[in-house]
Amino acid sequence: MNQVVDRAAGCLTGLALGDAMGMPGELWVPERIHQTWGWLSGFHPAPPGHQIVDGFVAGQVTDDTQQAYMLARTICAAGGEVRAEDVARELVAWADRVGASDGNFLGPSSARAIDLLRSGADPRSTGAGGETNGAAMRIAPIGLARSTNDPDALVDAVVEATVMSHDTGVAISGACLVAGVVSAAVEGAQVAEAIEFGLAVSASGRRRGEQTVAASVPARARLAIELAGRPTSDREFLVELYDLVGAWVTTTESVPAAIGVLMRAEADPVRATELAANLGGDTDTIGAMAGAMSGALSGSASIPEATRRRLEDVNAIDPAGLAAELVALRR
Repeated sequence: MNQVVDRAAGCLTGLALGDAMGMPGELWVPERIHQTWGWLSGFHPAPPGHQIVDGFVAGQVTDDTQQAYMLARTICAAGGEVRAEDVARELVAWADRVGASDGNFLGPSSARAIDLLRSGADPRSTGAGGETNGAAMRIAPIGLARSTNDPDALVDAVVEATVMSHDTGVAISGACLVAGVVSAAVEGAQVAEAIEFGLAVSASGRRRGEQTVAASVPARARLAIELAGRPTSDREFLVELYDLVGAWVTTTESVPAAIGVLMRAEADPVRATELAANLGGDTDTIGAMAGAMSGALSGSASIPEATRRRLEDVNAIDPAGLAAELVALRR
């Protein structure tokens, strides 16, 4: 396995790791997580009666990984092209296949868009007003399929992958940040360099889509980076990150939070996803984004083999195989 493929496999594995680690405490306040587990580490089943993931087993992923892998397979099937019509079709097919529209499984922007798409609406019109993090949570495959050589083309691909559900500048900006970090990371960039590239394409992406009132994702990410570098304990860092940046499903909170835990963990995907799981809020999505970026930076070997096997067996996924397909189409 060459280095680019290994980093791409680390990205898709890290994404699943963060999703599964954060699943049990999804949308809980930090105090409830700490009262239940003390410090949440490793895989745990969903607590009985959980409002979203009741019945999920230890190591099981949620819609974050499912949608990201759906996007990856859609890109592969199209020979590396990223077309909104293809993604919209496969997004609805995935939702129907897993029953995602039942209960509280989907985020609000995706749920609304999927309902509209089912009714035959134009996928380039159904993402109006979508500001939450569903775009950023599934976008990592774009970073694997597009290089840093043409930042505008990367932003274009992000838009094509998100317009049907999240056609706002803030959502596109957040997705560009994650995709940009991943793209630079698989090419061998170090943490700071990869984040700077991600911040640059995030600023560019903010000018795309519907312009809504929202804080700057790059500016809030820089705040998260500053908090990560303070000489505090990990618990103190998480309190500051939660209080000052936030951890909710909004793009302006969850994407910068993922950058914060990535920096705090120094791109160690196991540590980054553990921090995300204990942060509170949208733990699975923050963990998925942080895991994808840190896995792309550190490679698949940075995730223990037993952990990788558990994720693959429980969820019937093949991160390395899918990563190799995407990298072969990278342009």
